[in-house]
Amino acid sequence: MFSMEIVGYIAAVFIGLVLGMMGGGGSILTVPVLVYLLHLDAITATTYSLFIVGVTSLTGGTRAYVKKQVDFKAVSEFGIPSIFSIFITRHFILPAIPEKLFSIGNLDITRDAMLMIVFAFLMLAAAAFMIFNGDDENSEQPVSQERNSKILPLALWGLAIGLITGILGAGGGFLIIPALVLFVKLPMKTAIGTSLVIIAINSIFGFLFSLKQTPLDWKILLLFTALAIMGIYLGSLSAEKISSGILKKLFGWFVLLMAVYILIKELFLK
Repeated sequence: MFSMEIVGYIAAVFIGLVLGMMGGGGSILTVPVLVYLLHLDAITATTYSLFIVGVTSLTGGTRAYVKKQVDFKAVSEFGIPSIFSIFITRHFILPAIPEKLFSIGNLDITRDAMLMIVFAFLMLAAAAFMIFNGDDENSEQPVSQERNSKILPLALWGLAIGLITGILGAGGGFLIIPALVLFVKLPMKTAIGTSLVIIAINSIFGFLFSLKQTPLDWKILLLFTALAIMGIYLGSLSAEKISSGILKKLFGWFVLLMAVYILIKELFLK
């Protein structure tokens, strides 16, 4: 068990490295690492993930702000509905889910198992986005002036993202970025920077909403977060030397394999 914890903390550095080199994506592994390597239950892992993802995304969002790659109007239009949705999810929906959901033959599907199965499908979607859109961040679409006509779909998308963040503890950047490009017509790099700020705000609020429901081991939480930030710093040093498009595709395949592993483990190896 001790050795698995060491691997878990090494994985924290790896998550930060990916975030530093790609500007996002690595946090999708936070919940699986916390569950399978640090042996937290799924609900606790999502709470820890909200803090870790919030702090690491804030680090990336600050860098994007310095580069003037954050659209704060889009942050408010997207973020306010998301925060409302996260509050409802963490305070009412998640606590209402029973510990045992149903049985299939001799297999009992628990709340934790279902969360990890749903998370695996989220990872599959994230992997597909990274594999097939790895080079898109280099494109720069012109900014549209017809932003106000897209506020409603953006707000509805924000509500949906808040539900995902609230239940799974994931930032959902691969879902936020296309919405910002489609509905707000932001250039890709600005969409990435804006998404990091949205993820940071959503995750930190989600964590604060969860404090009363989840006991915390601050030693684990702060050590994991510090190692991830160290990884971000190391990754940012080499970001200019490595093609982020190629890296994103490779990491997408890795996330795909991890998602398949989670599905096999939760459905067939219990």
